[in-house]
Amino acid sequence: MSGEGAPQLELQDCRDLRVAVVASQWHERIMGGLLAGAARALEEYGVAESVVLRVPGSFELPVAAKVLAERGYDAVVALGVVIRGGTPHFDYVCEAATMGLVQVSAGTGVPVGFGVLTCDDEQQGLDRAGLEGSREDKGYEATTAALATAALLRGVRAVGAAAA
Repeated sequence: MSGEGAPQLELQDCRDLRVAVVASQWHERIMGGLLAGAARALEEYGVAESVVLRVPGSFELPVAAKVLAERGYDAVVALGVVIRGGTPHFDYVCEAATMGLVQVSAGTGVPVGFGVLTCDDEQQGLDRAGLEGSREDKGYEATTAALATAALLRGVRAVGAAAA
């Protein structure tokens, strides 16, 4: 199971973080679970300012994430699902979304929580979507990872500013 060995992240209050969630529209049932998991994490950690934007598909996640990162959000959470079909389309979309989101994060310095499920079939997505009966909650996990990284970077930047 891919969720085995996941770290237990300890976060303090994140109410001062501005967080954007960008989510694809394909596979609405799975996406509903991912979005609900993200919302639970934002609420649990006290994020007061958040926005959710929907894009057509996972291929469009990087451009939306880049614009949000450049607009001053402290963290962006990217949620999507790509299910393998009978053509190489799956490989191209997965690689484009993954590499695009890495470029956004590295290029802007804004953490991007990676909640893009790459599945062989719909059941794998349902198992990871945080729905009743799911074994994992990747929307919650991606959001928590983005918050933890944003909080860490906030601390690093504060130390750097104090030293300057």
